[in-house]
Amino acid sequence: MDLQQALIDIQFKLKAPKKQFNKFANFYYRNAEDILEALKPLLKEAGVLQIISDEVVCIGSSNYIKSTVTLKLGETQITACGFAREEESLKGQIAAQITGRAKKNTKKYALNNLYNIDDTKDI
Repeated sequence: MDLQQALIDIQFKLKAPKKQFNKFANFYYRNAEDILEALKPLLKEAGVLQIISDEVVCIGSSNYIKSTVTLKLGETQITACGFAREEESLKGQIAAQITGRAKKNTKKYALNNLYNIDDTKDI
């Protein structure tokens, strides 16, 4: 199986329901951990390696976290990216927590991009 067909199969089989609930705003959502949990058996089945990397990118006067998800099979690879801006400050959070929050969001965006995850349907 080639990487393109493996990705098509993974996209077709992937089910990552919105299991998390935000009580304050009254909605369900999925986080990056939910997506990764659903992906691991599919990646193993397809024999595909997934690597996620992050970097800080400065655009204008704002810092963004850029996550890149790379799928590899042999010498072939496919990548997708996601960006999230760091807030300048969040009440009660130190800088490392602000960066961590942006990193979690951007990882989710990159995974959504690569696997064509539709973010509109709630459970």
